[in-house]
Amino acid sequence: MAYSMSPTTLLMMLLSLLLGGVLPEDPYLYFTWNVSYGTIAPLGVPQQAILINGEFPGPNINSTTNNNVIVSVFNNLDEPLLFTWSISTSLFFFLFCFSGDRARCDGVAGTNCPILPGKNFTYHFQVKDQIGSFVYFPSLGMQKAAGAFGGLRVNSRLLIPVPYDDPADDYTLLIGDWYTKSHKILEKTLDAGKPIGRPAGVLINGHSGKDASGNDDPPLFFMEAGKTYHYRICNVGLKVTLNFRMQSHSMLLVEMDGSHTVQNRYDSLDVHIGQCLSVLITADQTPGDYYVAASSRFTKYSISATGIIRYNGSNTPPSKDVPPAPEGWSWSFNQWRSFRWNLTASAARPNPQGSYHYGSINITRTIKLVSSTAKVDGKRRYALNAVSHEDTATPLKLAEYFGIAGKVFQYDIIGDEPPQDTSTIKIAPNVLNMTFRTFVEVVFENPERTTQAYHIDGYAFFPVGMGHGSWTPESRSLYNNMDAVSRHTIQVYQRSWSAVLMTFDNAGMWNLRSELWERRYLGQQLYFTIQSPERSLRDESNIPDNALLCGDVVGLPKPPPYV
Repeated sequence: MAYSMSPTTLLMMLLSLLLGGVLPEDPYLYFTWNVSYGTIAPLGVPQQAILINGEFPGPNINSTTNNNVIVSVFNNLDEPLLFTWSISTSLFFFLFCFSGDRARCDGVAGTNCPILPGKNFTYHFQVKDQIGSFVYFPSLGMQKAAGAFGGLRVNSRLLIPVPYDDPADDYTLLIGDWYTKSHKILEKTLDAGKPIGRPAGVLINGHSGKDASGNDDPPLFFMEAGKTYHYRICNVGLKVTLNFRMQSHSMLLVEMDGSHTVQNRYDSLDVHIGQCLSVLITADQTPGDYYVAASSRFTKYSISATGIIRYNGSNTPPSKDVPPAPEGWSWSFNQWRSFRWNLTASAARPNPQGSYHYGSINITRTIKLVSSTAKVDGKRRYALNAVSHEDTATPLKLAEYFGIAGKVFQYDIIGDEPPQDTSTIKIAPNVLNMTFRTFVEVVFENPERTTQAYHIDGYAFFPVGMGHGSWTPESRSLYNNMDAVSRHTIQVYQRSWSAVLMTFDNAGMWNLRSELWERRYLGQQLYFTIQSPERSLRDESNIPDNALLCGDVVGLPKPPPYV
């Protein structure tokens, strides 16, 4: 999280003042969300869920680049609530997250105070200089396992061309594994030192594809023969990579995590937890009903869900022959290698994506993060470089902003290299101090037998390399230094490594976390803090007057304002 304002915005404000005019505002979108408990049974077992306006999943937010989004949240739960938004923005006001260029709204326990039970709060953010497919979800505890997640779409402005013709319609598909136990029971299980086990099934937009009698659910979406449709596919699950495919139809990949891609065709796509992919599907088959399917990958068990896409006027049921998901991690690895950044396409601005030549920038620091699992006082914990993160009563960013960081946490308790022995884990707040505007290489190494996924708030990075075994400096010879797709979540295959490059030019404090929610809950996360030495409004803005305060910062005078 940062309290920031982009240089472009400051320049516009200055020009407006010099010209004696009023700075024009972009359009506003208003939403009111009543968050409450409700009973659902998507897998046939009644269970408590977290609903938004009575809906599961939550409502989709359909916005356009530079729109101002206002979301008034009323917390009707008996527990605190925080939402995190995976969009990139330039400005955040009146909320928990205030960010700079390419930032993501980091509504997590290390940066923000939550909305208390019975209270309300208004999020106000601008989807500045951003396009693409994203999600939002509750970030505290295991609340994500209860719902309250939804799609967040950012369309391109009309004056910015997209590298494909306008589709006939635009659909969001939220796929994810699902547990039939409540999030509170899952939390108690983890707190007792026990694993939560395998998910009970998979959902597509809140449905398994079959009703209690084994009949197909109603169609998810409709298509007209001969027309092309935009499908945004996001994995909102807790634990499992899913393979997505549509019966008898190929998919043209066009975007992932806010970046236009080179347009290749695929029969199926692996979607790792926290990732969003956009594809174009043309209704070019015989009119009828067709299944879409999402199936587990890299697990000893098999779980899946289906849904129906219906051609208009169809009364032909879908074939029962659903193509199986591929097997093995090498297939997935090779598919990842085929993903390329579209260097000539414009994203949210007129300049081509490829005008940023990341491969020609000198690396100033390398951080190697190795995951590990061990028991502490008889209970399971997960760690990065042998430190398992622990949240604090005072959010880390607020402690830093109010000048009491030393009272709440210690910087740099892990090094840039993992210790020789990662089997002994320390539990503590894990904050790495980064130098402003440095270009850094972050290597994720996974010595375990499960495929992992990591997300970094506040930044897009370039996933330049992956390989089996341990990373070494010689591994850089395998890097893609030309057209790796800029994104914010990356998978790390079992007993393998993944490397990303990124510029730490967004002042603030940002969460790096495992997207496998059991691991994140039990400590596999950390925070990067990036402080501008100039304390300038060019880099970070002052905390808003209505920001929620909690912990040790309550009652403290505000620090001197940035200038």
